[in-house]
Amino acid sequence: MVQGYGAINGKQAFSGYHLPRIGDFQSGLYIYRCFVFSNERNETMPDSYPLRLLKLALCPLLLCALASCDIMHTGFDDYENARSYSASNLTAAPDEVDTLLVMTWNIKYGGGRLKFFWECNGDRYLMTKGEVLSNMEPIAAKISEVDPDIILLQEVDVCSKRSAYVDQMQYLLDHTDLNYGTYASQWKADYVPSDGIGRIDSGNAILSRWAIREATRIALPLIGDQPSHERYFYLKRNILRARIDLPGVENFYAVNVHTAAFAEDDTKKKHIDRFREELDLIDASSGLFIAGGDLNEIPPGSPVRSGFPDDQCTDSRFKGDDYTGEDDWLDGLYDAYSSAIPILEFQANPDDYFSYTGDGNGFWNRKLDYLFTNGNFITGSGMVHQDERTGSATMPLSDHAPVVARLELP
Repeated sequence: MVQGYGAINGKQAFSGYHLPRIGDFQSGLYIYRCFVFSNERNETMPDSYPLRLLKLALCPLLLCALASCDIMHTGFDDYENARSYSASNLTAAPDEVDTLLVMTWNIKYGGGRLKFFWECNGDRYLMTKGEVLSNMEPIAAKISEVDPDIILLQEVDVCSKRSAYVDQMQYLLDHTDLNYGTYASQWKADYVPSDGIGRIDSGNAILSRWAIREATRIALPLIGDQPSHERYFYLKRNILRARIDLPGVENFYAVNVHTAAFAEDDTKKKHIDRFREELDLIDASSGLFIAGGDLNEIPPGSPVRSGFPDDQCTDSRFKGDDYTGEDDWLDGLYDAYSSAIPILEFQANPDDYFSYTGDGNGFWNRKLDYLFTNGNFITGSGMVHQDERTGSATMPLSDHAPVVARLELP
């Protein structure tokens, strides 16, 4: 759901999907905590008292530096070229296609069902390289089993201490039949001075059989009610738009998004609306698109909007999801474009289309992941890979299940 870092009036958001509440932290103490008590979790000796005094004295200087220049390299321009990738060994792609199998999946940075500190009763901060690879291997195997032509991925780590610096983009390209990729960071810092996080680079990705002609990172609005020092280290969400050399289709685009989750203002709605605007621009220019991702929003007509079973936690840091008052936030997308899971099908049998749960021992209990197009999906092709009914199980692999559909090409 959400991936990021920050403290907002007693709440802390971090690289996960829920916004834990830490009642004894207030935003005014943020820099003090992050810098003065910045020992890494694997350190055995605390800072000496004189060193802590020195750090405290340097806090104003640090805040001044963050405000005046991007010393930790956390910022982005409104529009930037996205990062390009290719597989170490390319696989021949079809020269002619009349349908396209597409997929979207939030892979939780290869964390599988490890319980991180932002989760209910979680206590993990970092992974070993062995843990990351043992999680990435079945993710790559699931992608190969489904064999999509194009995949939209969220929460992909490429150079992050928490995932042992494994480049998950390159790993997936080298362990599937997808040839080309593009990547856009949405949480990047040379160093996050808290909880041993250190270096982080995590974001959205698009992988394709065919070459990606151009790709752009489009910045989304930042949360509006954060102090500047919190916003500096908080994630910077984006839309990733790629133009793909699809045989027989002149202007074909893949568009990926991962919207805000627990913003207390209207930031998530702004993200959804901006995503819709980008699709409208492609549609108006006679382009064909496949678009989607983790919208952190449930469809209209969802049977439950709060009080989800995986949110029943006594941990005082944890705050469950509440979508009350957001019933119509996806109406514009559903009204304008075709959905892989038509809204009437979802409303008739929602359990079959749920794609998220925070409880790896439970079952999927809400839908957060979507695919849309201004073309036509083949009727009945849209599905959520929840369990063995659609191949190998996905519950152990991430807190999101992959959504797939087959697009009919002109």
